[in-house]
Amino acid sequence: MSVKSVGKERVPWSTRAIHTCRGIRRNWGLYLLLLPAVVLLFCFNYLPMYGVQIAFKDFTPSNGIEGSPWVGFANFQTFFNSFQSKNLIWNTITLSLYSLIAGFPFPIFLALMMNQIRVKRFKQTLQVVTYLPHFISTVVMVGIMLILLSPSNGIYGNLAHALGVQSPPNIMGQASAFQHIYVWSDVWQHAGWDSIIYIAALAAIDPTLYEAATVDGASKFQRLIYIDLPFLIPTAVILLIMRAGNIMNLGFEKVYLMQNPLNTSISEVISTYVYKIGMISNQYSLSAAVNLFNTIINFVLLVLVNGVSKKLGDTSLW
Repeated sequence: MSVKSVGKERVPWSTRAIHTCRGIRRNWGLYLLLLPAVVLLFCFNYLPMYGVQIAFKDFTPSNGIEGSPWVGFANFQTFFNSFQSKNLIWNTITLSLYSLIAGFPFPIFLALMMNQIRVKRFKQTLQVVTYLPHFISTVVMVGIMLILLSPSNGIYGNLAHALGVQSPPNIMGQASAFQHIYVWSDVWQHAGWDSIIYIAALAAIDPTLYEAATVDGASKFQRLIYIDLPFLIPTAVILLIMRAGNIMNLGFEKVYLMQNPLNTSISEVISTYVYKIGMISNQYSLSAAVNLFNTIINFVLLVLVNGVSKKLGDTSLW
């Protein structure tokens, strides 16, 4: 028997199951192509969830996961009672928000700028130049920054000596400069690559809209505001929701490589802390608890931002 809900007839689950089976049988080839991706997703994203229980145990490798005793939320209490917890959470949130605020608009501006370029060869050259930094590995990127900002023999040091500064400060060793160096080097490296999806969205706009706007006397700026931006907003909102779901996840490699004893007060974030207490100090349960806390915060933020976006603009992931 069907159930009435909000003026619409809800199809019974048995009927939906039959239709689903028929659809799979009819398109078995497509599902076969999808199978390897599903297997990889299950093996590397769902099977490891079995190890989440380490966060609630006093885990030792000799006893294994099943043999280790349960301790409940003791590991979480240890983290929140530690003197480092507030500083870690604050450093992670501030650096993530700084990266989001500084880095999210740049690909949009770059895509809008490239969309206005009419010289094809210049446009292609500019695209290649902005894309290339994305393919520089993190280790090489940090090495380049260390060389450029070296106060002794880098470009920064040589320029300071040329201007008469005998002992220029070590920028990489200043805690106040860490976040700026991290964020703006990241913007330079990834803005071009991140703009690809916006350029694709702009390429899908019907040219007749531009022609009609031109006939009506719209300037380039007006076409950008009233045609380009409205088409980009749904894409930007979806990407913003996805970024919000990873706001507590910072690039561990880059932060860890840029760390030194002089900037640890600012550069120590949750991801580096989890690595140090887990892999170096062998406190596996505590590191699992901290990482689980970090993941839960990301999940909550993803759900909240998605709900707000769906309510305000009818654009959401689900």
